[in-house]
Amino acid sequence: MRSPSRAEHRPRQVRRERGSVTAEFATVIPAVLLVLAACLSGMQLSTQQIRLQQVAATAARSVARGEPPGAASAIVRGANLRVEHRGELACVTASALGSTVVGLISAFTVSASSCAFDGGR
Repeated sequence: MRSPSRAEHRPRQVRRERGSVTAEFATVIPAVLLVLAACLSGMQLSTQQIRLQQVAATAARSVARGEPPGAASAIVRGANLRVEHRGELACVTASALGSTVVGLISAFTVSASSCAFDGGR
């Protein structure tokens, strides 16, 4: 006489739910990856904004000394600089398209501005 196997002793409910964890895991993984990609893109945009702030500050100091601001734009690839004189201040606004490795957030323009005392005028 044959002894019953373990599967035969399981209730029908347990046998029907077999593999449900795998299906739930396969459903959750894309959502987790999407959230991770969005977080990484946000961090990259924050880093780019900090670099643009450095570019704007360096360019504003250069313009205030009477030098061209072009050397500062090499810090961030594709940065556009706009120079304005506001009274005794030389102000520079640096802007660039948001670039991320993931490519989810590329429609935003990231910008920063800085002013320096224009003592060279």
